[in-house]
Amino acid sequence: MLARRIIPCLDVKDGVVVKGVQFRNHEVMGDIVPLAKRYADEGADELVFYDITASSDARVVDKSWVSRVAEVIDIPFCVAGGIKSVEDAKRILEFGADKVSINSPALENPALITELADRFGVQCIVVGIDSYFDAATGQYQVKQYTGDENRTRITKWTTPDWVVEVQKRGAGEIVLNMMNQDGVRQGYDLTQLKLIRELCKVPLIASGGAGEMVHFRDAFQIADVDGALAASVFHKGIIPIPELKAYLRSEGVQIRD
Repeated sequence: MLARRIIPCLDVKDGVVVKGVQFRNHEVMGDIVPLAKRYADEGADELVFYDITASSDARVVDKSWVSRVAEVIDIPFCVAGGIKSVEDAKRILEFGADKVSINSPALENPALITELADRFGVQCIVVGIDSYFDAATGQYQVKQYTGDENRTRITKWTTPDWVVEVQKRGAGEIVLNMMNQDGVRQGYDLTQLKLIRELCKVPLIASGGAGEMVHFRDAFQIADVDGALAASVFHKGIIPIPELKAYLRSEGVQIRD
């Protein structure tokens, strides 16, 4: 097993980093480049940037900050936001990103996953999945356009079925965004993660719910995820990354220095 990854997530809106609760009511957390540098300096293994309104606004992520981030950090980073074509992805990678992530555009056009994987290699292509547990049906449903609560909609896909589909089409990694847990800091949805882990043969990243160090440990040890993504606990200084890594090592989790 490769070392597990700790991944701060930076949601970008109107040129700054924001954070909401269950994808709503966003508050400003800070400027993009200084936050990125801070996390790299603190020992983050990777960063993920989501331009959260790009898809719903029918535009591509603003590339100007991508190049500025690439200049100040020396760890891998992934960028998502309205990437609808090979050309869109090419520009973001040329500006310095190591990976691109697609979410709503993949639901619009699943063939895009294959086009990107064929052009850039599966190692560059991440598929983000916004998964919502519907208590009425007892199913995990995939939602689309979650960056704009007025446009968010439920798709035809259940989460397990979409996880299988995107792997067939060439996804090299999956980020599972568990919407019910997002921002509430009560822990990752381990039941959902274990279900998806059984179906997911590519690296699986947990997203949504981290509030304490033990939540990261449980995601790694109980759900066997490859990486754990979090936002508010890092942005607000609730969990310092060096302390988190030291704790995980003490709990027997293989983690990078």
